[in-house]
Amino acid sequence: MAEANPPRGKMRCRRNAASFPGNLHLVMVLRPTGFFQRTFTDIGFRFSQEDFLLKLPVVMLSSVSDLLTYIDEKQLTPEFGGTLEYCHSEWVIFRTAIESFALTVKEIAQMLQTFGMELAEMELPEDIYSIERILALRTEKYYQLKEDITTVTKEGNMLLCSLEEPDTDELGEEQTQERSGDWETVNRLLAQLHEMETAFDGFWEKHQLKMEQYLQLWKFEQHFQELSKAIEFLMDQQRQLADTGDNIAQAKQRLEELGNLDKTARDLTGKAQVMILHGHQLAANHHYALNLICQQCNELRHHSDVLLEEIKRKHNHLQKTLDLLTSLQQALECCDEGAYLLANQPMDKCQSREGAQKALQEIEKFLESSSLYLNADPQILSSDFELILTPELKVGYWKSNQIQIKLDNVRCMFKNRQACFRKLADKQVRPVQLVAPRPENPPRSKSPLFSPKHGNIEVMHDYQEKRNSFQFSISESEDSLDILKSHVINELIETERVYVEELFTVLMGYRAEMDNPSMTFLLPPVLQNCKDVLFGNMPEIYDFHNKTFLHLLESCLETPERVGYCFLERREDFQMYEKYCQNKPRSESLWRQCAESLFFQECQRKLEHKLGLDSYLLKPVQRLTKYQLLLKELLKYSTSCEGVEELQEALVAMLDLLKSVNDSMHQISITGYHGDIGELGKVLMQGSFSVWTGHRKGPTKMKDLARFKPMQRHLFLYEKALVFCKKREDHGDGYDKTSSYSFKNFLKMSAVGITENVKGDHRKFEIWYSGREEVYVVQAQTVDLKMAWLNEIRKILFKQQELIKGTCF
Repeated sequence: MAEANPPRGKMRCRRNAASFPGNLHLVMVLRPTGFFQRTFTDIGFRFSQEDFLLKLPVVMLSSVSDLLTYIDEKQLTPEFGGTLEYCHSEWVIFRTAIESFALTVKEIAQMLQTFGMELAEMELPEDIYSIERILALRTEKYYQLKEDITTVTKEGNMLLCSLEEPDTDELGEEQTQERSGDWETVNRLLAQLHEMETAFDGFWEKHQLKMEQYLQLWKFEQHFQELSKAIEFLMDQQRQLADTGDNIAQAKQRLEELGNLDKTARDLTGKAQVMILHGHQLAANHHYALNLICQQCNELRHHSDVLLEEIKRKHNHLQKTLDLLTSLQQALECCDEGAYLLANQPMDKCQSREGAQKALQEIEKFLESSSLYLNADPQILSSDFELILTPELKVGYWKSNQIQIKLDNVRCMFKNRQACFRKLADKQVRPVQLVAPRPENPPRSKSPLFSPKHGNIEVMHDYQEKRNSFQFSISESEDSLDILKSHVINELIETERVYVEELFTVLMGYRAEMDNPSMTFLLPPVLQNCKDVLFGNMPEIYDFHNKTFLHLLESCLETPERVGYCFLERREDFQMYEKYCQNKPRSESLWRQCAESLFFQECQRKLEHKLGLDSYLLKPVQRLTKYQLLLKELLKYSTSCEGVEELQEALVAMLDLLKSVNDSMHQISITGYHGDIGELGKVLMQGSFSVWTGHRKGPTKMKDLARFKPMQRHLFLYEKALVFCKKREDHGDGYDKTSSYSFKNFLKMSAVGITENVKGDHRKFEIWYSGREEVYVVQAQTVDLKMAWLNEIRKILFKQQELIKGTCF
């Protein structure tokens, strides 16, 4: 129905035709009531009717009542004479709300579709952190979308409540139908929204499960790789660990190392077992990578079983080796103890019946306690240990055959001795005087060299002097030197192990504790940053003995002739002791300043040491002295044996080292020398002498020089110079009393000459300088000391002449 104004009606009809949802079939025009307006309308419609875009029939109505002939009054509002209750603003609000809700549902659908495509198309990263981050972000976005859906659903339900089934009595039929259509539209949109949410939840659940399983798989594989590498590392370690040992100490050490490895392996395989159980749980939860997880679990179980089985096999093999070596060692000790017992029985006291019975009881008691070893069967021993007899152990087993020979000899010795004593005990006859090769000395007891903490190694002194005069004494004397030499070598090795252990204890229990934050408050200020002063180069000494020299000595158990070679091979390494001894005065001075500090008391308490640190700081000096004593002992029992020359050279080298260390310790006390004393070369000799001096200022006879009062000088002979010093005793008590040497003069060896003999005293010799520009008469304490100095000076002068000749040619 259009307005009667033609231009306006024309525009309105066009608008209605464009926006109306259906087709227009009839246009009714309500004419104005005024005459001029009506006339104007009729003319306007007549001329403009053809301009309508849609060719429709037009009905001109004169009044509102004419509408009732065309339209039911129930379809017209009161202003057009109808009874339809209609509020245009309310209708606009409902239409806007419905259209807005429909648009929101459409946007939600687009957002869900976009998010679904993003989930489906995004490539997953290959690191756990990124996977966890993406999963967290997607979960957050999912819950945000769920919140949006919930909000829209609430809005739809509220709109639906506003459009509940209307009361047909209050509304017209057409209005009721319109309301019913809006309600169905909103309800249909809500149903679509619910279906979208349900489908989205299902899709997200599957995606989340896949992402979580993907993350679980990554973590599982990463853990699998870590455990596999750790197991492979332990497998490499156990491969490097030999399953046999050449001696008891080595076998015990390897058993200990294998025990530590076994503990680590069991901890690791325990973790592997936990991971395998986790893999089974993943498989039970239908993980998409079920086959891969099961395969890796089987690999992990297999590698774990192989590792533990291999360690167990090596442990059994090493234990068998240790048992074999222990049996051989016990048999050897049994031989030594048996020979020792027979050698120390006083034969003169055994001539009586009572003496013979007592000696016979001693023998029977020993045989009873040692029957396990004296009656050992080599065939049984061979069958028991056949599986572990490697080529190296077969060499050792050959030695066991030698031990068996010794056991046979000892058994024979006991049998003969028993037969003799039984005759003496059964009938009293005139004692037979046995002829001894030398006067018998009182029997000496064994002298233990170590406390039980370090073992029961013992040395028999003057063993050969204890031999008796039986006919089998020849075979006993042949073995005695080998036994004594073996004991000295054992002592050398065992004391070396103790020495290494003591150095390690000092470095860990004292030196390392100086860096311990929990002990810092006990550390005296004077000790701050002074580790190298207090301990010197002890770490260097420890590394040399622990990593090199101890292993060299242990290799000499089977080849004792190589002991001397070991010392000669590492002769240069022992020079580090010179550095340690040169630092000793500084170390002692520092120690005296803080010996009573709580820091050292606490360290000593933790270590359970009875002696203080100063006693352990002396160990390197004492060890150096011990070497030359043991080498001398070894030389006594190595006459006409292989390796004697090397042993003699090693002893000379150790004595030279002690002398060099002693000389260098005196050298560091020289004061007043201007320049670098190290440029003079190595100090070769040092000692105190009486010295007379003379110059070319006037005629002076040698006999007149003797009348002059001599000067007491301490001489230092270097490779390039001879230094004269005056010895001074500093005042002090106890440790504080030290000696120093005040520098007086030095002579370059390139301008020195010597006269070996001076009339009047065989202890004197003459040193002249620069063509006798200066003459020094030197008196030694002994002739031997004088000759030692002259020989050393001659060597230097001879080397200088050789260098000059070489330069000339």
